[in-house]
Amino acid sequence: MRRRNLELPLFLLFFSSSLKSWFLYGFPIRAHLFIYAGCSNEKYQQNSQFESNFNSLLSSMVSSSSQMTYNGYAIGNDSSAQSEGAIFGLYQCRGDMAITDCSKCIQNGVNQVHLACPYSYGASLQLEGCYVRYEHLDFLGKLDTSVRFKKCSSSSSNDVEFFRRRDDVLGDMQVGAGNGFRVSSSGLVQGYAQCLGDLSSQDCSSCLADAVGKLKSLCGSAAAADVFLGQCYARYWASGFYPNSSVSSSDDQAGKTIAIIIGVVAGLAILVVLLSVCRRAMES
Repeated sequence: MRRRNLELPLFLLFFSSSLKSWFLYGFPIRAHLFIYAGCSNEKYQQNSQFESNFNSLLSSMVSSSSQMTYNGYAIGNDSSAQSEGAIFGLYQCRGDMAITDCSKCIQNGVNQVHLACPYSYGASLQLEGCYVRYEHLDFLGKLDTSVRFKKCSSSSSNDVEFFRRRDDVLGDMQVGAGNGFRVSSSGLVQGYAQCLGDLSSQDCSSCLADAVGKLKSLCGSAAAADVFLGQCYARYWASGFYPNSSVSSSDDQAGKTIAIIIGVVAGLAILVVLLSVCRRAMES
């Protein structure tokens, strides 16, 4: 399934339907910062069995997130995993999030996946703090170390002590990673890493080892860096550098095009509302 990655600017998401959830639930916007979305090119039909199962999946995610920080789903695959309506999905929150914050983040993610990937047969959406993914085919428990997104700070370091501390943190994040979430610090360098809950302990360790290797190779001497793979992510930063100096490395043209379209549509919608208000004011 071909997938395209999107990186939607926050000012466009501000005008989206997710705006309601951001302020309705009173949770700080920064905690739900949009990081990336990946969408399949294949589209499902409205009023299809897949759409019905998709809506059930999202509803189940929102409901479950008020009780647990991870859950996986398989819906409509009783007869065959290849059936038209089959859908597989999961959600997960960062390992240190309170359950109430997790629930708010997942509700936000569920709202945004409609905007980022309308009618897509498969999609993944990463926010700062939580992740939502669904597919038409079964992906649960299957190791995927492909790079979905990375960002490296514009600031870098040539200090030998920094590299020693950073490597200590990255190495420590791989030890005991079977529990899925790991936090580490050494001096002024901190970091954490996490695997998706559908991975075995062995696959989690393999995924994080790959993520750590990519942090070093893709971001070099960056003072702060993130890398998100298909089923895990790793992050480190030196005190004072994260996250304000982080910059995205993505230049996905399809994502930019869709973002522009969304922005234009949102702007037109706001203009229509304003004109309607002015017209009523003049008539009164």
